[in-house]
Amino acid sequence: MKIKTIFLCGSCGYQTNKWIGKCPSCEQWNTFKEETITTGLPKRTAGLKAISPRKLTQIGREFSRIKTNIEELDRVLGGGIVSGSVILLSGEPGIGKSTITLQLCETIARQDKSVLYISGEESLDQISLRANRLNITSENIQMISTNSLEEVLGTLEAEKPDFAILDSIQTISSEQIPSVAGTANQVKVCAEAVINFAKTRKIPIVLIGHVVKDGSLAGPKTLEHIVDIVLYIEGERYQNLRILRGIKNRFGSTNEVGVFEMNEKGLTEVKNPSSIFLGNRSEHATGTAVTVAIEGTRPFLIEIQALTNYTNFGYAKRTANGFDFNKLQMLIAVLEKHAGLRMQNQDVFINVAGGMRLTDPAADLAVLLAIASSVKKTPLAHDLAAIGEVGLTGEIRPVTQLQRRINEAEKLGFKQIIIPQTKEKISSKAEIVHVKTINEALKTLTG
Repeated sequence: MKIKTIFLCGSCGYQTNKWIGKCPSCEQWNTFKEETITTGLPKRTAGLKAISPRKLTQIGREFSRIKTNIEELDRVLGGGIVSGSVILLSGEPGIGKSTITLQLCETIARQDKSVLYISGEESLDQISLRANRLNITSENIQMISTNSLEEVLGTLEAEKPDFAILDSIQTISSEQIPSVAGTANQVKVCAEAVINFAKTRKIPIVLIGHVVKDGSLAGPKTLEHIVDIVLYIEGERYQNLRILRGIKNRFGSTNEVGVFEMNEKGLTEVKNPSSIFLGNRSEHATGTAVTVAIEGTRPFLIEIQALTNYTNFGYAKRTANGFDFNKLQMLIAVLEKHAGLRMQNQDVFINVAGGMRLTDPAADLAVLLAIASSVKKTPLAHDLAAIGEVGLTGEIRPVTQLQRRINEAEKLGFKQIIIPQTKEKISSKAEIVHVKTINEALKTLTG
């Protein structure tokens, strides 16, 4: 084998023999870093070997899971942590990654299971201070602080814990790789070694990963492919609400989200997220509308806030926080074309209250109504909710799980619910308003 120097794109993993400013694969600028790799294959010492295949029907399909006893986390994981699985947890600095992993250590340790916390970033004294603040006192939690892959694997082999945390994978390096910690080659080699250990010893391990400026996972993209589960903690750093979202899950659905609130005791579960998202609503404010979005198996009532203002420049500004920018542009165009509202000279700002990121098309109608409410300076009724997808021809299209959405809105006291025309049989004590077009929906602004 030979040692070779290449330049590797930190965004997509594209390789080149010389440094270039723009990646030809992902078109990102200034992402190439110098890496030292080994090339060539070791000499073959034996012939081909055959492995006896097993019939699919004879292979067990049940997984042994460890319950975390944190319901929101178990929901996202699909029912608990599978033995031998590797979970990659990522999020912005200060978002709560170390906090939730310490709490996870405590809940698992209280089940008479041994837990090993490996820190590559903080000293043991720093972790101890956080543990005291979170009131974590279990005797089954052991900790080490190291940046050496060899020491990590050696300690795991010697202690054989039931569960392990590695904080973080970008700080670990191997003595056999001639590059510093955090480089793409180091991260890939160290992650593969830890994953191989977890699979062979059936020890579940959580890897904490860094993120780059745009919020994506730092390191090579292959890191996300080789782990079993990828979790992201979302939310504004200086707000209390945190959303735990599964991006990849080999043992369950990726549609579930967990909702937490950050306080002095760490991350606490939010049993009724809708009450948080609708907190502090102004009763007679213009530019607000409520919708019911489905995340996984749960409906959430979410407030959409819109602000429109006459622009002093030639080009109107559009900004979306928690909502797809291209979808916002489309809804504004539909509002102009089919409702006759002039938007060319209006700046439009959209915000999803509570820090939630909306991808459910059922929120389209609420966004459109919030914008129209702000333009016309006419508030919607405080107990009105809007559910529906908006088409390019101005029609309101049906959405899935409509009855569940209506039930959630009714449970929280909403007495008027706007929905698309549908063949589905709907039952509710609230007033159900069926609409076919956006013009019919906009009549609710004038009563």
